[in-house]
Amino acid sequence: MNNTLYPIKFSPILKDKIWGGQKLKTILNKDSDLPNIGESWEISDVEGDTSMVSNGSLAGKSLKDLLETYKGQFVGEKNYKVFGNKFPLLIKFIDAREDLSIQLHPNDELAAKRHNSFGKTEMWYTVQADEGSNLIVGFNQDMTADKYLSHLENKTLTEILNFDDVKVGDTYFIEVGRIHAIGAGVMVAEIQQTSDITYRVYDWDRVDDEGNGRELHNDLAIDAFDFNMPDNFRVNYSKEHNESNDMVSCPYFTTNYLKVTETLQKKNKQDSFVIYMCVDGDAEILVDGVSESIKKGETILLPAVIKDYEIVSKNATLLEVYV
Repeated sequence: MNNTLYPIKFSPILKDKIWGGQKLKTILNKDSDLPNIGESWEISDVEGDTSMVSNGSLAGKSLKDLLETYKGQFVGEKNYKVFGNKFPLLIKFIDAREDLSIQLHPNDELAAKRHNSFGKTEMWYTVQADEGSNLIVGFNQDMTADKYLSHLENKTLTEILNFDDVKVGDTYFIEVGRIHAIGAGVMVAEIQQTSDITYRVYDWDRVDDEGNGRELHNDLAIDAFDFNMPDNFRVNYSKEHNESNDMVSCPYFTTNYLKVTETLQKKNKQDSFVIYMCVDGDAEILVDGVSESIKKGETILLPAVIKDYEIVSKNATLLEVYV
């Protein structure tokens, strides 16, 4: 491979979390000695956590280097005009051995004003779920700020939350302003805006080894809620083999479900990079006769300049993501 752009893989950035487990290591084959691996940041341009290329002639270059060097060839001309040298998405795998904190995220306007950041619209695809595990998404009844604050103060918040039993393939679209949490025993692929802004409103009263609870952000969170959101967070999608099935399309990203059981001729008609997250099986991606493999738990990025390619597999389940 020369310095022309090709399918790019990045070294995962692994995060130790109080609620994390070992599934990212045992199921997704991440290499780590961390005791509680909560997150694998597959592609990140978050300040202080910039992804590094792990394959081919660009190995050792950062995501920021690629943006600055290749610009629209890398992300698409339209995306480069909008985002410049900032990559618009953060791509993760998350393993919750324990319940995550109950939280929500601010919209673009609040995040820019308070944190000089994008908002954090996101989606989850369930990669693995223990029997009886669940996700918290939204409320189980009509809600107002006063009713919410009363339950928060009386420590009865869980009484008004919506708990959804979850299984592999279940997908959720988490818009800004919606309360949510990943439950114990669930592993998800997460696609989101490039942002690490989370407002934590309840953390199950847990403490660290020194007896300290984690910081809560209820003063900031109350202004970030949208109490009038419809219960439209469950994503229904087709699972036709060997074609891109629309899952989520929003202003920030599009994600498709792609089950590959034969050789596919693909054409990128978007003015965008394309990301593939492999959530099951394995595949080969061929560009101009050059092959790059991807297996369960891996992520690969095809720069926008790549328009024609093949995906070869008998058993791969991929999430196809672009902006």
